[in-house]
Amino acid sequence: MSAPAPTVQLRTSPLTGLPESDPKPVLVVKYDNTHNAQPQAGLDQADIVYVEPVEYGLTRIAAVFSASIPRRIGPIRSARISDIDLLAGFGTPAFAYSGAQHKMFPVLDAAAIYDVSPRHGGIGYARDQTRPAPYNLFLDGTVALARAPQASVDHDMGFAFSANPPAGGLPNTRVKMHWSYAKAAFIWNPATGRYTVQMNGYPDIAQDTGKSQQASTVIIQYVQQENSPFHDKFGGITPLAHTVGIGRGVVLRDGMAYDVRWSRPSPTSGTIFTMTNGQQMPFKPGQQWIVLLDKSRPAHFTPALPTGAGTSASASSALTTNISGE
Repeated sequence: MSAPAPTVQLRTSPLTGLPESDPKPVLVVKYDNTHNAQPQAGLDQADIVYVEPVEYGLTRIAAVFSASIPRRIGPIRSARISDIDLLAGFGTPAFAYSGAQHKMFPVLDAAAIYDVSPRHGGIGYARDQTRPAPYNLFLDGTVALARAPQASVDHDMGFAFSANPPAGGLPNTRVKMHWSYAKAAFIWNPATGRYTVQMNGYPDIAQDTGKSQQASTVIIQYVQQENSPFHDKFGGITPLAHTVGIGRGVVLRDGMAYDVRWSRPSPTSGTIFTMTNGQQMPFKPGQQWIVLLDKSRPAHFTPALPTGAGTSASASSALTTNISGE
């Protein structure tokens, strides 16, 4: 009688929890996130999508690609100071962006990145003449990675994954967040088992499919936000969102919401999200959306979450629908 075949343990991506054959290089790209950027190219193929605050109460996107590298990504926009610590967790990734404030160039040059922006050569970038500037700069991601052959590969970011949701969640079908001049909403879709993404009051459309972007997990990471030393010529001050340290958050998956705490001891370490019972919060495998939200800014949940989910126990009962990370 022959011996049973050995069990082969499949590798899963530390960024998405989906199967992958071997570690792959990481490319991070800055996207415009206004309605003028629609439809966005390549974003639906990202492993992780970060929503970051920028000047004037707007937001930008930092999209992390590894498992799949699109040939068309964009529209590409500029880097911000919050990107520096955020990207350090990925090792030394390739970083694509359109430009930056001149005062930030020394910071970018000293950062642990492979800079594949146009300031180091325009290979791989092209203007789409059917779109107005500055919303028309696009990138071939395969060319960008070829310019950074030593870019770090995907590795443990502190995330845990499970196809099955853990106990302890509360039913929740929608979350909305407002900035001064930007909005974001994630709506649970039982038919797809994912969240439909809306930005600035409109569906966030993927150019390749013509359909709304879909998130497997939505992580609202409440962060300490403050003004940075950087500002534009019109006086718009760049906010700095601190992603190193500890804080509160809410994780949405499978139509459920979970109160969590996050911890990231240093820029080079991963971020661990823990449930109130002390267990690590498992994300649903697939594309992860992480919103970096000022801890004093409320998120609006439907149905309402009880006081204590994503806020302090002493918070006003008014926060049962408008929950901040204070």
